[in-house]
Amino acid sequence: MAKSKKYFGTDGIRGKAGEGKLSKDMVARLARCIGYYLTQHKSDPVVIIGRDTRESGHWMEEALVEGLQAFGVTVYLLGVIPTAAISYLTADKNAELGIVITASHNPYWDNGIKFFGPDGRKLDDDFETAIEALLDTDVSLPKGKERSVQCVEGLKQSYQEKLVGTLELAGALAGLSVVVDCANGSAFETAPAILHALGVEDLTVIGASPDGLNINRDCGSTHPEKMCEMVRQKKADVGIALDGDADRLIMCDEKGDIIDGDQIMGALVLSWQAKNQLVKPVLVATVMSNLGLERLMDKQGIEFIRTGVGDRFVAAAMLKNGYNLGGEQSGHILMPDYLPTGDGMLAAIQILSVLAESKNLASQALRLFEPVPQLLVNVRYDGQSPLHNSKVVSAINRAEIQFEGQGRLLIRASGTEPVIRVMAEGDNPDQVHEIVHNLADVIRKA
Repeated sequence: MAKSKKYFGTDGIRGKAGEGKLSKDMVARLARCIGYYLTQHKSDPVVIIGRDTRESGHWMEEALVEGLQAFGVTVYLLGVIPTAAISYLTADKNAELGIVITASHNPYWDNGIKFFGPDGRKLDDDFETAIEALLDTDVSLPKGKERSVQCVEGLKQSYQEKLVGTLELAGALAGLSVVVDCANGSAFETAPAILHALGVEDLTVIGASPDGLNINRDCGSTHPEKMCEMVRQKKADVGIALDGDADRLIMCDEKGDIIDGDQIMGALVLSWQAKNQLVKPVLVATVMSNLGLERLMDKQGIEFIRTGVGDRFVAAAMLKNGYNLGGEQSGHILMPDYLPTGDGMLAAIQILSVLAESKNLASQALRLFEPVPQLLVNVRYDGQSPLHNSKVVSAINRAEIQFEGQGRLLIRASGTEPVIRVMAEGDNPDQVHEIVHNLADVIRKA
């Protein structure tokens, strides 16, 4: 088992902006440590930096640039841009490191720092361990090694062209009426541009007026109600909701009913199977994906592989075994044939092409299985995780016996916030409800 880290979580470093791991002093120290590490392993290293729309992104960007530049690192600043764009461009431009300043779907007062290696994939434990060790010792600034900082607007266009090029036909999405919610986040410019480039003329854009404080606020993939309502109001064919850094996607059909990541993966894998696009007849998902998706894959002769929660675990399983489609119920969809990491807009246009080709309503083309009743309750805690409490352990064991093989129970600690996630699913919704709420009560008391 990997050693628990002091600063890094499951996806880089995340916390409240200006405090603790993300205080101004700590971000400056982090930049020095990264600059030192890179220059010890590579001469003339290049780092590409992007951010989402949070107000804290500005000073964090400045701190990172100052520390990296002092060690002779050349920095490409891309400003506000989706996370997946940094991943793609890091690999495409042969940079040593890609950095994204974002807290993804979290509220504006949080922020974070994600890292991508030269291949555009999330960095492994070795890098994080090395940086952690340097952070605990700190690194003094050298003298006289300053390098250039370049603002490269053309790289954003390069990313947009890459996505547009994943659909073979110009105007492939012409005729569709689409609502897109950009979560007042990093895709507020790129998402509409990509959809227009692919022929979507009847486009309604919401959540595209960021002010530094409204990212993810009552909008985007974590609050898709406005998207659903706008689809009904505009009588649109489909709705798209991204999160703050645009790496996840939730949709709705023409009725305004939600289409989650499981339904999206189901529609994609069957489309790819019909077109012989699957390298192997396999779909990789996490333990959170609905049993209904697993049953659909079984009927279609597609192997269904579950991993731990987090797109990095899905990506690792795919890379190790050469699979080319996977994702999470939350809307992270991985298609390494196109990009090295998940991208909400890539997933969106691939799904829209399925819809355009089928000529069916979204409620028919994108809803291919009946979800098994599933309930998730989040329990926030202070201090140490309550999962080691003996009463909690006993309650979990009793709940598993109750299901008697007719359902699934998943209890886990969030990797990004002090929350225990209690999830269960089964064919009997009353039983699921009872088990989840009983366990949540035990955990709260613990």
